[in-house]
Amino acid sequence: MAELPELSGRIREWITLHRDAGTALLQQMVRIPSTQGNEKEVQLLVADQLSKLGLTVDIWEPDGEHLADHPYFCSPRSFFAGSPNVVGVLKGAGGGRSILLNGHVDVVPEGQRNQWEHDPYSGEVVNGKLYGRGSTDMKGGNTALLLALGVIQGLGLKLKGDVIFQSVVEEESGGAGTLAAILRGYRADAALIPEPTNLRIFPKQQGSMWFRIEVKGRSAHGGTRYEGVSAIEKSLVVIQHIQELEKGRNARIKDPLYANNPIPIPINLGVIQGGNWPSSVPDTVKLEGRMGVAPEEKLEEAREEMLRWMDRLKEADPWFAKHPPDLAWFGAQWVPGSVNPGHPLMEVLMQQYRKVKQEEPVVEASPWGTDGGLLTQLGETPCLVFGPGITQVAHYPNEHIVLEDVFVAAEIIALTLIHWCGFDRMEA
Repeated sequence: MAELPELSGRIREWITLHRDAGTALLQQMVRIPSTQGNEKEVQLLVADQLSKLGLTVDIWEPDGEHLADHPYFCSPRSFFAGSPNVVGVLKGAGGGRSILLNGHVDVVPEGQRNQWEHDPYSGEVVNGKLYGRGSTDMKGGNTALLLALGVIQGLGLKLKGDVIFQSVVEEESGGAGTLAAILRGYRADAALIPEPTNLRIFPKQQGSMWFRIEVKGRSAHGGTRYEGVSAIEKSLVVIQHIQELEKGRNARIKDPLYANNPIPIPINLGVIQGGNWPSSVPDTVKLEGRMGVAPEEKLEEAREEMLRWMDRLKEADPWFAKHPPDLAWFGAQWVPGSVNPGHPLMEVLMQQYRKVKQEEPVVEASPWGTDGGLLTQLGETPCLVFGPGITQVAHYPNEHIVLEDVFVAAEIIALTLIHWCGFDRMEA
């Protein structure tokens, strides 16, 4: 790759000069409540930014009917009117590696506003932190990407490989926006998603699926409850059985990237409903939960293991031999993803991290799912996750992001683009 004199210094200087503009852009994005079905305004803002940067922009609304036929499609809705995807392409000079930058603009609802110290869509800046729903998850990461692209264009750097910027919808519900982009033909040699990792690098990420279990009992009058079978009591057996499955699945995981995670792939029970009258023995209980899926595991493999394990309930309680619970999969799912820690993009990203931060990066496996699994498995585009912000404030009241981390991420990503795609020349 041709060398550009004092490249790091030039990039840092450009970002420093554009901090106010970057902060203002993130404020604009946060002030738009882009909950599901309301993403159009923020996507038009992103498209305008990409156009100003000279990228070729593609805007389209995903076709729900077409997506519904795909096994990886997952969404509570089938129509995406008013929820467009936006892709911008920065064409390279040729001869270099391409990269795909992916970020989602959809945010979860703000919840009860009285739990917020600042208005959830204010974008207010206090002590170096910008507050608002989506600031960390993940409009701060998207802003870092746009700043990185701004550096490339602002300094007149011509890259050899293509840079594809994707601003997608529907990540919070399972990745329909990214799925639509993959099916539209967007692929690259590697990908980067700036989800809030607190500037850690995640080459692997767990997937997850939602499940529902109906536990059956036999109703009777509460005064003679011994004549019935309580589905609530039987559900306790099922819950303990599921906990044993979780324990066994996690005992198999020896990956050092999960060394700091006490339960790498949890099985969480989030809903329990049963009974309809205090003086009646309940005959049904509904359990709903989330099953974590290991990075190298297929969704289908995890489903099959859960099904086999549920069939073994009769060994714990004879009742289940004739009255097995009904297991169903519904709602959201996130595809797991795994990239070899020795992948060339990992090496480039780590090198640029060291250059900017003057310290070793933390490399771990993600405790949650992203669209990276879809890009890696379906899009055949190995994806790393690295970005500003921390998950401990995502989806919470008073969500915020440290602005300094946004600018540091932008600097690291800009250098990564140059070294991955290859520097061709500096344009006048």
